[in-house]
Amino acid sequence: MVASTNTVKKVKELADDKYKYGFVTDIDAETSPKGLSEEIVRYISAKKDEPEWLLNWRLKAYRHWLTMAEPEWSKVSMEPIDYQDSYYYSAPKAVGDGPKSLDEVDPGLLETYEKLGIPLKEQEVLAGVAVDAVFDSVSVATTFKSKLEEVGVIFCPLSEALEKCPDLVKKYLGSVVPYTDNKHATLNSAVFTEGSFVYIPPGVRCPMELST
Repeated sequence: MVASTNTVKKVKELADDKYKYGFVTDIDAETSPKGLSEEIVRYISAKKDEPEWLLNWRLKAYRHWLTMAEPEWSKVSMEPIDYQDSYYYSAPKAVGDGPKSLDEVDPGLLETYEKLGIPLKEQEVLAGVAVDAVFDSVSVATTFKSKLEEVGVIFCPLSEALEKCPDLVKKYLGSVVPYTDNKHATLNSAVFTEGSFVYIPPGVRCPMELST
């Protein structure tokens, strides 16, 4: 099969087009030292004020990660990943303990979500989708949280779930994708910094779509 001239031209235009999400959000942030080590894993856990059992879970994953070879199942051709040339924690300083409403969220963060097509202000007004917005290493806003809690649905940042329902987190963490699944899942288990926690009790129907 020979591609038409128009198809070739279109492909070239797409290849030469600049990535439209390639912008930078210029905010004051607290960032970990560069590199990956057991000390960095402990740093992340301390910053998140996590219980000891979760730190131990992270460390177990990190120590297992050190024994694993790079996966060969991917057909992507690229240079080997330099894991020491990355930062594994970064959080906007303005977030602190977390905003109580969208009015307290840094305008620069709200603008970032607007650029990504996720207008949080509109999400708060329009019914239908609850959004947990995570920026770098922290959740900056969760819409419709109180409405979901009225029917017993928990939808919040993982760090908040560790305070509200630690037994549920401990029971289900890593139960779908275990930390031993593959090298990158193992690394994520060791250095994840935030995520969204969802729990819908048996017999309860969630009243809206959820998005993170």
